Amino acid sequence: MTTSIDPALITRLSGEFTALGTQMGVLGRDLELLRCQLATESNAVQSTSSESAERFYARPDIPAEGRDHDSAPEGASSAAAAPTGRGSADSAPAASDSDGSAPGRSAAGTCGAPDPAVAPADRGSMLPGGVASPVPIRDTPVMPVTAGAPGAEGRPPVNVSGAGMAAGASGASGGGPMSRPGSAGGAGVPGAGMASGAAAGASIPQPGSVAGVPVSGWGQMAGAPVGLWGVQRPMPPVRREPRTPWWQRDGVISRLLAVAGVAVTLIGVVMLLVLAAQAGFFGPVLRVVAGAVFSVGLLAVGMRVFGRAGGRTGGIALAATGIAGAYLEVVAVTAIYHWVPAELGLVLALMVAAGGVALAMRWGAQALAVLVVSGAALLSPALTGELVLLAFLIVLQGAFLPVQLRRDWPLLHIARTLPVALGVLFYMAGTAFETPGRDRLYWLLAAAVAVAAIGLIGALLAVRTRPRDFTATAAFALSTLPLLAAPALFDAATAAIVSGSFAAVLLALAAASFVTKLAASLRIPAHTTVVAAIAGSFALFEACLGVTRVQTLPIALFLVALGYFAIAGQLHAKVPAAIGIAFAALGAMLFVGQASPATLASQHLASENLGISTALAAVLALAVAATALWSLRRLPGVADPGTESGLWITASLTGLYAVTAATVSLGVASATRDGFRIGHTAATILWMIAATAALLFGLRMLAHSAALAKTALVSGLLVTAAALAKLFLFDLATLDGLLRAAAFLVVGVLLLLAGTRYARAFADANNDSARN
Repeated sequence: MTTSIDPALITRLSGEFTALGTQMGVLGRDLELLRCQLATESNAVQSTSSESAERFYARPDIPAEGRDHDSAPEGASSAAAAPTGRGSADSAPAASDSDGSAPGRSAAGTCGAPDPAVAPADRGSMLPGGVASPVPIRDTPVMPVTAGAPGAEGRPPVNVSGAGMAAGASGASGGGPMSRPGSAGGAGVPGAGMASGAAAGASIPQPGSVAGVPVSGWGQMAGAPVGLWGVQRPMPPVRREPRTPWWQRDGVISRLLAVAGVAVTLIGVVMLLVLAAQAGFFGPVLRVVAGAVFSVGLLAVGMRVFGRAGGRTGGIALAATGIAGAYLEVVAVTAIYHWVPAELGLVLALMVAAGGVALAMRWGAQALAVLVVSGAALLSPALTGELVLLAFLIVLQGAFLPVQLRRDWPLLHIARTLPVALGVLFYMAGTAFETPGRDRLYWLLAAAVAVAAIGLIGALLAVRTRPRDFTATAAFALSTLPLLAAPALFDAATAAIVSGSFAAVLLALAAASFVTKLAASLRIPAHTTVVAAIAGSFALFEACLGVTRVQTLPIALFLVALGYFAIAGQLHAKVPAAIGIAFAALGAMLFVGQASPATLASQHLASENLGISTALAAVLALAVAATALWSLRRLPGVADPGTESGLWITASLTGLYAVTAATVSLGVASATRDGFRIGHTAATILWMIAATAALLFGLRMLAHSAALAKTALVSGLLVTAAALAKLFLFDLATLDGLLRAAAFLVVGVLLLLAGTRYARAFADANNDSARN
């Protein structure tokens, strides 16, 4: 078996490889010149001698015809002898261009300047196979290195035999595969002037170094080239400083000691006011005066220490202890000794807290504000357990509210809100184990309203100036908890009023974000709107519980879900849609509990549990399913076919169940003897009517929207299968006489209509395809 190799193919491949080598050579030369320019600017290059610089830019003596391939006669050799060692390189004169300048340099001797000896016409020199070279064919400036030994700059010699490198790689050998057809010795091959002239075993001169500057990459890879395509020396691993343990960091120990000192000192103040009184030590006046003097002294010392070098931490701790101690003194005077009325005590407490606010703002110390609020709030319950305690906690919450307008102190949000919210919830939980008076319940309700109002106002004022203040929104969510729990303390009517009013405020705030003008003036961020919507929806659910009974609760929930779905579809908003899904799911669970499948299948159970309320709930469930399908399809990100098909199928199944429950409930509520059977007959017929409508709609939409048509057809076929299954598995055994016959007749006629229209639609589609 013989094979013939096309010489033209070999020629083309030779030319392509040669062009690639030339381009790589030019790229390497440009990179080398760039490196050279950067090296000349460094101090190391400035200190080198002019002789080593001339040696660096020296090139082998190449005849002029070796550079200009277009002017070389056919068959002439372009090979030139290359220097074989350092001795020959030092003794031989450096090759120069026609103007006497070193190759690869300008007349001024600038490193990397263009070579004026190479005309722009060289860029169009011909490659083997007649391919025009896009770049000028020039020689790389090299510096000879002694064969067989590392160079003076620490570079290894690279020995290449003439038969291997010169003949095989550059086409210097006449019979080599890279030889140009019709030429001798690789004449006309770019780069052959250097490669073919290299003697066997001679060292290839390594460019890329200035005397005294080592080349990176020496010793990186055995036999790897260095200089022009040298392997870069890998960066040494970065030595990371060992992480300092947290207890050794600057200021940690001092802060811990300061916080511990504040806590211990305040506990001592509480012991002085409470335990000393229980043990009979000192008198009330002496205890109060001693505590007040001690608190004022701590505050004075703290202000003095704060102004000294390194005294910030100690000054804040001392001042916070003094202010919190003074606040506890006011609580004790009001709640324990009853020396002042509650109103005056609250005013005094507000004054003390205002002083703490002013000092914290002046020093710019969040720690001072947090320590004052936390210390006073956590230790006040040790002084009194009366409802007046909630008033003092509310004073703390409101007194530090102005700080949030000027300072971004997120910890203060939680510190001033969490204690009072937990305190109100604790007192509310305590009412479950006793029979509180009506006055006590209304005081708890007033406290819950105050906490929610302060939390709402503080959050709105904070997020208007700092939209990304998530801590303010979290504090607002905490402040709503007491008022959401308050309806459980009252009767249904009062609970409905409280929860309904709270829901109206919160939902109005959430709805304002969707009104352009109001949203621009209020500037409420999305996270605050979401919290308001969720809290308001929960309050609305509580209102639904207060105004309905068990039988009518699904009706209220379905009405709320219907409204949320309508808003979501109109505004393309996901939050109302999610809340609507939650209300619809709750209503569906209650509805299925009343009209379960077992109840719908049994005449006895249906007569006991179903009625007008169930029928109304079923109609609303059908409306919710349709509205949810419409609104969810309008939301962004729900347009993919899989999700849309799932929505259609879910809505279809929900509609089937709702239709059955509605017809059976109406039949039972009619109080006729066959009302149950009439309801099931109507349900089967309505199922088949809905299936036929879906099929006809899908066939009509085939020419407009293939995806919608497919979804409608699939839904119609599923409903058809469900109607037939009910007809043969349930109606055939349950119905009798005229009702059974009517069901079969109507379903059969509708099936004939659907089948005929189905066949006609596909026949028309085939005819249109044939004509086209």
